[in-house]
Amino acid sequence: MNAELSLELHGIHKAFGAFVALQHVDLQVRKGEFMCFLGPSGCGKTTLLRVIAGLEVQTAGTLWQNGRDISLLPPAKRDYGIVFQSYALFPNLSVADNVSYGLVNRRMPKAQIAQRVAELVRLVGLPGSEKKFPAQLSGGQQQRIALARALATSPGLLLLDEPLSALDALERVRLRQEIRALQRKLGVTTIMVTHDQEEALAVADRIVVMNHGAIEQIGAPLAVYREPASPFVADFVGKVNVLPGQVRQGQLRAGGFSWGVDGADRDVRIYLRPEDVLARPIAEGDPHVFDAEIEKIDFLGSHCHVQVASAAFAPHRLTVYLSLNYLAEQSLAVGSSLRLRLLQERARVF
Repeated sequence: MNAELSLELHGIHKAFGAFVALQHVDLQVRKGEFMCFLGPSGCGKTTLLRVIAGLEVQTAGTLWQNGRDISLLPPAKRDYGIVFQSYALFPNLSVADNVSYGLVNRRMPKAQIAQRVAELVRLVGLPGSEKKFPAQLSGGQQQRIALARALATSPGLLLLDEPLSALDALERVRLRQEIRALQRKLGVTTIMVTHDQEEALAVADRIVVMNHGAIEQIGAPLAVYREPASPFVADFVGKVNVLPGQVRQGQLRAGGFSWGVDGADRDVRIYLRPEDVLARPIAEGDPHVFDAEIEKIDFLGSHCHVQVASAAFAPHRLTVYLSLNYLAEQSLAVGSSLRLRLLQERARVF
């Protein structure tokens, strides 16, 4: 096993009777990286995490952690800490007893345990809460304690199973930032399962996009967003416009536009992000400019999703992002006309 890798998965396959949950997954996780498993419900991401944890046994395939074959080891023999969506704290135990649970099982001296608990509780931003019980804490505070418990034994791998999905929006953003900062500080290899694309884009070093038990793409957040490897990834990660097109004699034609591409003649679908249709600046004589009319404006705070119709792409509509300030400056509203520019170099063709 490569010394720079924390975890290697080879040909992981998992079936529940006739249902195939994972299809021959190969994956390498680097030491110290923050990796996110991203995908819709039922795509296999939680099953894959549970296989890594030993909570599910793979039907086929092997797992290696730091040069050790852990394929058939029980959870207690694997080197990881885990945080669940439901916090999973013991309600009848204090914060200190919850955090120290794994340390007590290792029969560490009491003084050493108390010191470690105080250090961890302070690390997750809740100093002085050792004597409280879970019911006295908010959801976000309980998840911080669950995180402290997972880190108590200084594991080589931290597993997070949708740890933020039960929290409100503000607490979710705050805690994900804290988890990322803590992970960087400790340097612990971390795998987080999430169905929230924004969450994955914000915290991950690399994202594993999954669909129907298989990996569709692995890459840095910017690469996954800008260069999706499949229509599923383009559609699932971020918002996207999908337009029909044709490749004929080295020219890609979409609506009233065409530009040079490689490949044989074929019908295609063109995927274009809303931010790749610009309202300004537009140079005179630009060949990729078109006129449009605003049909709908969805107000989202500092910016808006604006649906436009244009003869250049009829009958298809486009969604573009426009700032609230720009809409106000130009006095734009539903029914207004505007000129837009297509960034054809950003289009992905499938």
